Amino acid sequence: MGVAAFTQALQQLGWTDGSNLRIETRWSENDVEHNRRYAGELVALAPDVLLASGTLAVTALQSETRTLPVVFVTVSDPVGAGLVDTLARPGGNTTGFMLLEYGSSGKWLELLKQVAPHVTRTAVLRDARNPAASAEFGAIQALAHSVGLEVSPINVRDADEIERAISTFARTANGGLIATPSAGVSRHQEQIIALANRHKLPSVYANRANVVGGGLISYGSNRLDQFRQAAGYVDRILKGEKPADLPVQAPTKFELVINLKTARALGLTVPATLLARADEVIE
Repeated sequence: MGVAAFTQALQQLGWTDGSNLRIETRWSENDVEHNRRYAGELVALAPDVLLASGTLAVTALQSETRTLPVVFVTVSDPVGAGLVDTLARPGGNTTGFMLLEYGSSGKWLELLKQVAPHVTRTAVLRDARNPAASAEFGAIQALAHSVGLEVSPINVRDADEIERAISTFARTANGGLIATPSAGVSRHQEQIIALANRHKLPSVYANRANVVGGGLISYGSNRLDQFRQAAGYVDRILKGEKPADLPVQAPTKFELVINLKTARALGLTVPATLLARADEVIE
């Protein structure tokens, strides 16, 4: 869906694949080795600009080139991850659109506690191979005590590990889940949502699609908008501008989405104040 939004936005700017533009696409499926190999393949083609989704993809491309322009989307805290110098002056060959700053991860904790006050233990689903994952977990861990939550990490390397870890975590009462934004979580989202609901674990996600798919609550920026905005930066680079002169843009709006059907199945009553703040309520 993201690539479709990107190409559609490019068309509106006058760029059409197969006409005045050629687009080459690679899907790494959250595999570190695939990221490295595909980054090498794409850089070898010497394109005018590279689009990368996620921290792992950007890191792989930067290891291959420091000259070809790179525009990124869905990256958490690119300064903290060492991908750019600053948001205003990214420097180098890389710029783009960030998903969140690590410090905003605390909002997921607050939402979990608001919708499920009984929760005292939180499993944080993350991809340990992603450099952003440790920083996000650290930010969550630093804020957990202030909202009365104990946090522990669960890696999302494969389906068996996720199944074992969540099932083990759920054996002790008063648990909840936070699914951090990563390709690993997206790849296993159906399994994660099913396990959370089966074990009656209130869960907070960063992606609206997770709540549409049956998750409880999501809070995060609109990912499709990032791909659309990235088309604007690609257009400007194709017309001669440099990534170093294009500031990294932070989200201006975060969307709160609540699935009331899931809340009822979990035996939860969503506070009226939370419903009033929601951008979307799924019945």
